[in-house]
Amino acid sequence: MLFKIYRETFQLPVVGTRAANVYGPGQPLYRIIPRTIFCLLTGQPLELHGGGVSTRSFIHMDDVSYATWQIAQNAPVGETYHISTDRVISIRALVESLCELLDVSFEKNVKVVGERLGKDSAYWLSSEKIHQDLGWKDQISLEQGLEQTIDWVQKNLQALKTQPMQYIHKK
Repeated sequence: MLFKIYRETFQLPVVGTRAANVYGPGQPLYRIIPRTIFCLLTGQPLELHGGGVSTRSFIHMDDVSYATWQIAQNAPVGETYHISTDRVISIRALVESLCELLDVSFEKNVKVVGERLGKDSAYWLSSEKIHQDLGWKDQISLEQGLEQTIDWVQKNLQALKTQPMQYIHKK
């Protein structure tokens, strides 16, 4: 809304983007994908809130970066675009996929706990507008992105062991 006001008041050439469930190498451990990989590699139990029934559409950071560049270069001023993938997956299925990729037992490594207060049951966006207007489409499959993120966690495991697992609000 602030950008809209700046555009209308000062004629700034603003375009908007919304991306959700962005993942990839370098992400902090409080996010589900790096947290799961880290826990599975270090033998720490992973808590799966509400059984993992909520759904998300995860998009790789490189796809988001490329879409943002396309929007900055080609989008009409004042437009807003969602950046997402069309693939929707439950958190449980995501964790099961990571267990399979790492060849570890879901049952032995994951503990189902109560739902987290305020958690959304579904969180995904439609990218139809950016597909139609700019011809953009995500390029990195979830499987490719998970493999890349696993590789990053494995290469940085010692450093990640010193990082917090919980979100820390910056003041």
